[in-house]
This record gives sequence, C-alpha cells and structure tokens, in this order.
Amino acid sequence: MALTEAQRFHLKKFVKELEKYRGRHTELVSVYIPQNYDLNKIINHLAQEQGTASNIKSSATRKNVTDALERMIQHLKLFKRTPPNGLVVFSGNVAKREGQHDFQVWSIEPPVPLKTRIYRCDKEFVLDILRDMLESKEVYGLVVMDRRDANIALLKGKTIVPIVKTHSEVPGKFKAGGQSAARFSRLIEGAAKDHYKKVAEYMKEAFLTMEGLKGIIVGGPGPTKYDLVEGDFITNEVKKKIIAIRDLSYTEEFGLEELLEKSQDVLAKEEVTDEKKIVGKFLELLATKQNKVSYGENDVKNKLQMGAVDTLLLSEALSDEKIEELENMAKPVGSTVKIISTETREGVQLRDLGKVAAILRYEVHT
Repeated sequence: MALTEAQRFHLKKFVKELEKYRGRHTELVSVYIPQNYDLNKIINHLAQEQGTASNIKSSATRKNVTDALERMIQHLKLFKRTPPNGLVVFSGNVAKREGQHDFQVWSIEPPVPLKTRIYRCDKEFVLDILRDMLESKEVYGLVVMDRRDANIALLKGKTIVPIVKTHSEVPGKFKAGGQSAARFSRLIEGAAKDHYKKVAEYMKEAFLTMEGLKGIIVGGPGPTKYDLVEGDFITNEVKKKIIAIRDLSYTEEFGLEELLEKSQDVLAKEEVTDEKKIVGKFLELLATKQNKVSYGENDVKNKLQMGAVDTLLLSEALSDEKIEELENMAKPVGSTVKIISTETREGVQLRDLGKVAAILRYEVHT
C-alpha cells in the first residue's frame, strides 16, 4: 500500500525526531507490536525484562533500563487493545548530560500493517522498519523510444528515475553515394532490428525480476514502439508486464515527462496522479475563477480563519513546523490537507507560488 504524502510527512518527522537520541549504554528501549497481537502479553514480557534488568552491573544503566521499561508499561496500559496496524513504542533516558534524567516515551501506529515483533535495548532506537515504510515499494517501468534513441526509467512514487539511455546505429535519411536504394533500405532495417533487440535486452535486465513492478508503459513518436512491442524482440515474461502504449511527440527526458502526462488513466490510482490532478485543478481555477482560490501564506491563513478553505495545498518545501501549524488551522474547519512534493512539474509550480495555496468552498471577493 502506498503512503499518502501526509502519512509520509508525519512518519518521516517521527523518525527524524528519534534519530537524534543516543544512549550511553544499551538503555534505549524499542518495541514493535504486530497487528492483532495481544497487548497484555507484551506488558507481561516487559515486566519480565524489568526483572532481568536488575542483574545489570552498572547502577546507572540498570536504573535507566528499568525506568524506561516502567514508563513504557504505563504508556501501554493506556491502550485498550493493539491498534489495527500494530503499535511501535520507544522509551529511554534522553538527558543530554550523564547523571541527569529525562525519560521520554513515544508511540506511533504505523501507516501500514506491522508483521514484525521486536524487543530491543540498544544505544539507539531501532528505526529501520519505519524507514523502510517510507520507501516507495510500487514502481512502474517507463520506456520511451523511436528509431534513433531509447530511454528506460522507473516511476518510483512521484520520481522518474533514469536507468539506461541508448542510441541506435540506424542511418539518417540520406544514403551514402553509390549505394542502391534496396541495399540502403536493408541497412536501415537491419540497424533498426539491432536497436529493438538492444532495447528489449535492456528491458529484460531492468524489469524481468524487479520486485514491486506494477507494469511497464511504452511510448514514443510514430510506429516504432509498436514494432518493438509487437515484434519478436521482447521476452514473453517482460511483454506480459506491458500495460499501456502511448503516442508521444518527444523522446528522451521530455518524452518521459510526456509519457507520465499521457498515462494518467493507467496511473489513476497512484498518488502522483492525485497530486498532479489537485494542483492542476488549483491552477485552472487560478486562471479562470481567481476568487475561488487563494495562495501565499498570509492570504491562505485569512481564508482558513474564515472557514472558506475546502482543500489546503502545502508544499513539502515548507518547514515541518509550518506544515504542522497550517494543518492545525485546517482541522477545526474541516479542510482537506494535501502535502505536495516538489518532484512533479505541478509541485514545482506550487513551490514557486509561495508554497501555500487553497481551493475555496465558495468565491471570496476582496
């Protein structure tokens, strides 16, 4: 399951906060509780660990571990049951100076179901599983080509990640002197087939065993893309993964962007399309009904205070504190909050417009 930008933002902020802390010994406690796991079993286990911790030789470490476990046990008793996706809890003495005490407890329900149970005392909190959740697991393969060039890339989340770029040996339109038209035509066809074989081989290397690949989209100007896909070049296992073919005006990097634009229907359920669509709606209203939108932090804040904001658009280029401040203003008035990345063309436009924008519930004349 792909994370929304809001889920990604809050999880990233949570991880960033906990990364700051280091224990002097193995005294920071991390507990991962899988979904549907009995919370009472975890509490009993932690109580047993308190007993084991009493054997630690260092009195300072012993106190830090037993107190961290006690804080965690008391925190877990606040929950009636394990949340639907499971629960992750951290506890420890995070005082900056040795000998001082500042015991803190943090907990979060992960945005995706947790399958792993962990109990660990260490010098730092165990965060790898949460970091892994931030990585986009679902990817699409992108292939843009004509007779001269081919670009193979991944769409990972909202980011186009280039994999390989290749150039064919197909001759230009003007034949060398002394060559017959038939011979020249054979040269062209032979070079084109070599090009297709090379592209097909790159596709096999990139996509055949890739985990999380949801499909491959092929595009390009003219009929060449159909020659590649319908000819006997691409191995059947890879060909089965092709989910769309699109006519394009461009190749290379512009072609990849155009392929993304023209694959909205295929990517309809993906977050990148949702993001492009909502910012596109804002930009369209900005051009046609300016009183139905707002942009710039101060103006949007005024509209939030009026309760006029239907959808609040926040660029991820804002500071964490500013995003939280505006989110907190949006909640009481029931505004939908969308955190927009800067990895799409529309996201860059929002950033350049002042990073904060809103689609309003009704026209506001000022």
